[in-house]
Amino acid sequence: MQNCDTSIIYTDGSCLQNPDGPSGWCCCIVDESKLWILCDGEISSTNNRMELTAINEALSICPTPKCIIYTDSKLTLNCAKGIWKRKANLDLWNIFDINSKNISIEWEWVKSHKNNVINNLVDEIARKEARKIKKLKK
Repeated sequence: MQNCDTSIIYTDGSCLQNPDGPSGWCCCIVDESKLWILCDGEISSTNNRMELTAINEALSICPTPKCIIYTDSKLTLNCAKGIWKRKANLDLWNIFDINSKNISIEWEWVKSHKNNVINNLVDEIARKEARKIKKLKK
């Protein structure tokens, strides 16, 4: 059972033509009493920027002092944990550092497109956001 001072966060980013294609992101935040789904997209981005954007958006409204973030991006996870050096998207990493300053984060890697219902949901919504942006671009 989830601790009441810990939120569960699932994130995903999508890019239809990586890099610089129509892109979308989604995060789902679950705490003791609520479920939030946030999503949006950009005309031109990358899947890695979108994944990090989803994490930043979730952390900006995280209702608890602790969270567990589920991501299918090993790049994002390893850079966030300090295992790998941050070489790209430094603007978003600066936002991450600010947003995560007072939140204790536990990271979990989840294999994409497997039997995790919420991970599949954020993946589907992120892709829908990217397709929506693609239609607007025409």
